[in-house]
Amino acid sequence: QGQLAESGGGLVQDGDSLRLSCIASGWFFETYTVAWFRQTPAGKEREFVAGITYNEDVRYVDSVKGRFTISRDNSLNLVTLQMDNLRPEDTGVYYCASTRKFAYNPRTDFDSWGRGTQVTVSS
Repeated sequence: QGQLAESGGGLVQDGDSLRLSCIASGWFFETYTVAWFRQTPAGKEREFVAGITYNEDVRYVDSVKGRFTISRDNSLNLVTLQMDNLRPEDTGVYYCASTRKFAYNPRTDFDSWGRGTQVTVSS
């Protein structure tokens, strides 16, 4: 696997939206599962947020269901995370990661990571 790079973070207000992008360079990830994780200020571990398999099977953590949407465009080596109705508790560093596995365990199966992008939601 090659590199992953996140972008799109920023400072927004409660209720605003952001779109995060994850670009793969040096490899083609159309057969990989890609996911977003976040490290919140109070969190000890990176929390799984959303994942999408090669055939666009999606999974979300309960706290973002109905607000966040993950999608992919394999022709662009791109996975996006559309985040709507953001809340202060969504604040954190967001990372994208990949795994070859279709039936993945978010805690153990992701082995290629980007450097993260900061999302800050003010109240």
